[in-house]
Amino acid sequence: MTIKLIVGLGNPGSQYQHTRHNAGFWFVESLCDKFGISLSFDKKFRAKVGYGMIHNAPVRLLLPETFMNLSGQAVAPFAKFYNFGSDEILVAHDELDIAAGNIKLKTGGGHGGHNGLKDIVPHLGANFHRLRIGIGRPAHSSQVSSFVLNKPMIDERISIDAAIDCAIDAMPMLMTGDMDKARNQINGFKLPQ
Repeated sequence: MTIKLIVGLGNPGSQYQHTRHNAGFWFVESLCDKFGISLSFDKKFRAKVGYGMIHNAPVRLLLPETFMNLSGQAVAPFAKFYNFGSDEILVAHDELDIAAGNIKLKTGGGHGGHNGLKDIVPHLGANFHRLRIGIGRPAHSSQVSSFVLNKPMIDERISIDAAIDCAIDAMPMLMTGDMDKARNQINGFKLPQ
C-alpha cells in the first residue's frame, strides 16, 4: 500500500514552533520545502493542509492546528473525508525513547504514552505507519513535560534535522509502497561521526 496522507504532529503557535514536541511538524515542513508543496489553514479540518506530488505520487499533508492531545480531532475527519485507510497514513512524531539524531519507521503498535498518538489511535485504529523522530529523554521523568516543550540544544537540532533528511531521502520507497526497503534505510540511519 502506498502512503496517501502524511501527518506531522505538534502544537500550533509560534511559541511552540521550535520545541522538541514539534518534530513531526518539522518533518512535514521539510517535505513541503523539498517538493514545493504549500500548506493553508482549512477550518473544516482544524488543520493546515496541502496537496502535491512526491516522486510522481499524489499525497496530502496535514498539520493539526488543535493541540497535540487533540490531534485525532483533525486527523480522523480528514482521513474519513478522503477515505484513507490507516495503512495509507504516515504519522510523523517526536519520540522520547529514541536518541536525538535517530529515527525509526514503524507500522502499528500502541501509543507509547505519546499524547498525539493517544488521541489518534481510538479514531484510526493502530495500524497506521509512524515515523518516530528521536528527541531523547530528560534525566528524570518529572522533567518530560518541560523537556518536550523546550527547544533542543543546537547540536541536538542539527542531529534531528539530519535524521529528518534521511527519512526524506526514503520518500521514493514510501511513496511506492516499498515499506521494507524504506524501513531498512530509515532504521539503519547513523549520524556521521
